Amino acid sequence: MNFWDSSALLPLHSSTAPSIAVIGGGAAGYFAAITIAEANPAARVTLYEQSKRTLQKVKISGGGRCNVTHHCFDPKELSTRYPRGSRELRAAFHRWQPQDTIDWFAQRGVPIKSEPDGRMFPTTDDSQTIIDCFQAAARAAGVQLRKECGLKTFSRQGDRFTLTLSDASQVAADRLLIAAGSLKASPLTLALEAAGHSIEPLAPSLFAFNLADKRTHGLAGLSVQNAQVSLVAGGCLSPSTEPSTQRPASQNGPLLITHRGLSGPAILRLSAWQARALQAANYHFEIQINWLGDVSEQSVREAFKHLREGKTQVKTKVFEQVPRRLWERLVESVGIPDQLKWAQLPKDKESALITELLAGRYHVQGKTTNKDEFVTAGGVSLKEVDFKTMESRLVPGLHFAGECLDLDGITGGFNFQAAWTTGRIAGLAMAESATTKSTD
Repeated sequence: MNFWDSSALLPLHSSTAPSIAVIGGGAAGYFAAITIAEANPAARVTLYEQSKRTLQKVKISGGGRCNVTHHCFDPKELSTRYPRGSRELRAAFHRWQPQDTIDWFAQRGVPIKSEPDGRMFPTTDDSQTIIDCFQAAARAAGVQLRKECGLKTFSRQGDRFTLTLSDASQVAADRLLIAAGSLKASPLTLALEAAGHSIEPLAPSLFAFNLADKRTHGLAGLSVQNAQVSLVAGGCLSPSTEPSTQRPASQNGPLLITHRGLSGPAILRLSAWQARALQAANYHFEIQINWLGDVSEQSVREAFKHLREGKTQVKTKVFEQVPRRLWERLVESVGIPDQLKWAQLPKDKESALITELLAGRYHVQGKTTNKDEFVTAGGVSLKEVDFKTMESRLVPGLHFAGECLDLDGITGGFNFQAAWTTGRIAGLAMAESATTKSTD
């Protein structure tokens, strides 16, 4: 069977070669399958994908450029970018981190570049480059691919697995890797629960905020490079009950006004850290925006004081980081007439403008998923997985990698790095165990 042959079936116990099944043709599954096949050429590695296409998130990520990883090479620092899974990934990153990822691609003729914000992309700025690299590596290593063929259920009999696939066929495997992405309600989820695994509740992460507000209406496309967005406690919003270290309720960074509301890294990061709290609030909550980010109220008052000495109108743009049309809208929102000059500005209107600029309140009424960054929090409980091998602590020979686990990162290449790291660790462990079995 060659790499692209998806028609032939693998009969039970058809070969003495160790058989390894990888479920999920996404980032983690591909990387693990390649790792296994390269580390143990004697193993028979088959990659199963439920849909017609593989590597779909790789294709669309980063606006079609593929944000491969992030320019952060300290495992401790890197692990702080993960709302869930930070402790487990910190140790895992000592074994495979962004520099390893960069080197892996470079060895295969795909140089990776870094951008000022730390995101890293192939120098081609084309996600197809990454896809072609994976497909070539898998083909060269002898990985077998079956598309439109997912896993429905599995059972362990003796020291082997029997897999029932979505086309009703059955195959056997010595080792099984689940890298099927988000564990939405599916037969696979039920199969994992039947095997004794706990599935932490799922919640969307990395999403934009919907709002209808006159202050942002008609301003789609405008952005601020360093705004601060904070959740306002109270109302429908209650503190997250997730077991974790501190979950920040505010984020600084680029903010983008969209047709539906607000997006950009600051919004996406906040949605990741507060994924379950916002889900519990049914995505109806209040935020506070400081359009100047780290600029203090005292600095703003000093700037206004100097402006009062001139003859300019208040609606004239003041701060370079705030787009002119947004500034005019904020001025209008506190009832300042178009022709009013700074020297004529009442003190109460000045205070209202400062509040609007540094602590404006906005009511969010829903979310919009960013298709380029869609991630799901929740999945297989991390307590049930040994991160030294990514093997189940409950079912020998069963391994996990990627988004099916209860781990996720903020925007910026962190989720792909978690996929590469967990896929690599799982792949090496499975390759080694298959070698041991073949020499018994």
